[in-house]
Amino acid sequence: MNPEKPAPLVPRTEPLFIVLSGLSGVGKDAVLAGLRRSGLPLYISVSATTRPRRSGEKEGVDYFFVSQDRFQELIDKGELLEWATVYGNRYGIPRGPVRQALREGKDVIVKIDVQGAATIRKNVPGAVLIFLLTPDLGELKKRLARRRTETSADIELRFQTAIKELRSLPMFDYAVINHAGELERAVADVVAIITAEKCRVKRRGTKV
Repeated sequence: MNPEKPAPLVPRTEPLFIVLSGLSGVGKDAVLAGLRRSGLPLYISVSATTRPRRSGEKEGVDYFFVSQDRFQELIDKGELLEWATVYGNRYGIPRGPVRQALREGKDVIVKIDVQGAATIRKNVPGAVLIFLLTPDLGELKKRLARRRTETSADIELRFQTAIKELRSLPMFDYAVINHAGELERAVADVVAIITAEKCRVKRRGTKV
C-alpha cells in the first residue's frame, strides 16, 4: 500500500487581485508591458473606455474602445467591476474576465486611475494597491509634455489633478517610483511586491 501524500506545511494561497494606479503620464502602460515580458503567470485586465484611440494603441490590448451607448449598456447590466469618468472620458473594468481568471487561480492585475482604486479598496478589501509615481512633480510635467497627446491646457489640468491625487497615497499598500530611463527597475519592484504578497501567511479575500 502506498503511503498517503503528506499535506503541505503551508496552505495554498488565493490568487492576488492587484491594482496598478498612479498619476497620469507616470508610465503605467510601460510597466504593464514590462510585466507581460517578465513571464509571470498574470492575467492583465484590459479596461473599456470611451476615449478615442491614440496612435499605436491596439484594440483589446491597450483598451476596448467602445461608444458611449455601449459603455452605458455595460453599466446597466452590471458588467463593470468599477468605472469612472476621467478627463471627460469613461473607463471601466469588465467584471467577467476578472472573475474567470481568479476562479482559475490566476493572479490578476488591473490598471485604473486613483478614483477607481478607491472604489476597489472599498469593494475588494483583499486587493493589493500599488501607486506608481515619478521622483518629483517636475519630472511628471516633462513626461506629460513629451507625450504630445494633449493641449497645454490639458497638460496643466492633469498636472493639477496629479497634485490632488498625491493626497491619496496613504490609501495604497505600496509606492513604486518609475525613474526616467529605469523602467525595468520599476517592473522589478512590482514583481518583488507580487512575490512578497504571495508569501504572506494571512491575506484578506479577493471576491469580486
